[in-house]
Amino acid sequence: MGSVAARAQDTIRIGEINSYKAQPAFLEPYRRGWEMALDEINASGGVLGKKLEVIARDDNGNPGDSVRVAEELMARERVALLFGGFLSNTGLALTDYAKQHRVFFLAAEPLTDKIVWQNGNKYTYRLRPSTSMLVASVVKEAVKLKKKRWAIVYPNYEYGQSAVASFKTLMKQAQPDVEFVAEQAPPLGKIDAGAVTQALADAKPDAIFNALFAADLGKFVREGNTRGLFEQVDVVSLLTGEPEYLDPLKGEAPQNWIVTGYPWYAIHTPEHKKFVEAYRKKFNDYPRNGSLVGYSALMSIAAGLRKAGSTDADRLAAAFSGLKVETPVASIVYRPQDHQSTLGAFVGRTGLKEGRGVMTSFTYIDGAALQLPDAEVKKLRAPD
Repeated sequence: MGSVAARAQDTIRIGEINSYKAQPAFLEPYRRGWEMALDEINASGGVLGKKLEVIARDDNGNPGDSVRVAEELMARERVALLFGGFLSNTGLALTDYAKQHRVFFLAAEPLTDKIVWQNGNKYTYRLRPSTSMLVASVVKEAVKLKKKRWAIVYPNYEYGQSAVASFKTLMKQAQPDVEFVAEQAPPLGKIDAGAVTQALADAKPDAIFNALFAADLGKFVREGNTRGLFEQVDVVSLLTGEPEYLDPLKGEAPQNWIVTGYPWYAIHTPEHKKFVEAYRKKFNDYPRNGSLVGYSALMSIAAGLRKAGSTDADRLAAAFSGLKVETPVASIVYRPQDHQSTLGAFVGRTGLKEGRGVMTSFTYIDGAALQLPDAEVKKLRAPD
């Protein structure tokens, strides 16, 4: 314990909790992202006269383990704050922990709206666009298809349920005659792709809304290709344009789907080119969406600590309110009204290039344009 106390005097210790073993496709690049940010921050002198130190723990994709390792990081490792979280259920567990123990928590990745709405609290902020923001970013394109009969497929846990609820609400608002003719909700990581694709085909939809990701998405795409499911229907699909999930499909990647994702190969701003070049030099690899999230998360924390001038949770929470951060893809602000950042979404179509899936004709939609009106947010979120 003495050595921990001694190091704590020389460094700012930050706890990081994630599901590295359960979701390696996204989270290994994510880890590299915050590692690169850590090196850059410390090479430039650190924060508040101290180096940053990140102590990471695996939660096995289990909310109970998320809380257990949070307690261990706070009590034994004496970290000043927490960040991370991938799955929506583990993110909600850490959001509640932050509230109960008055610990600052930056939810880097978990998407459920509850983190900043129903379960939002003074000490929790979120970096990535929420489920409702991602859905809002594709609904405009979905409405343009002018399709009436929609089938839906999603992983049956908080993220998938939240995504589908948002999609149904926004589609009904924009296109009142829309019908939802089939719904498949396999357990996360346990999809029976043959049964799911057959059930969707039997419903004879005009279009499909998909929220599957990771291994479930790969199995669904391959089975759908085999059965010809996608030949006569349009598909709108969250997350599918992320390299983590598109690249493993190689030549089997879906074509002409409307997706959200991260087209790192076609973003040519100076800030993003600098990020990609540094990432390639450090890891001899290209960045994925997780890399961008991990990098931007730790850069946000460094900016928050500088503004707060302290590691005190109350001062850090106050500093994040309205905090501006430059990320490799956009300038973002952590909104005072709900603690959600304005990091936006890339929306485009999928295609094939040189035997691999890519996003084509994409646009970046600023997260500030994807928010609910403040009056509605106020109804959903209790006062801090």
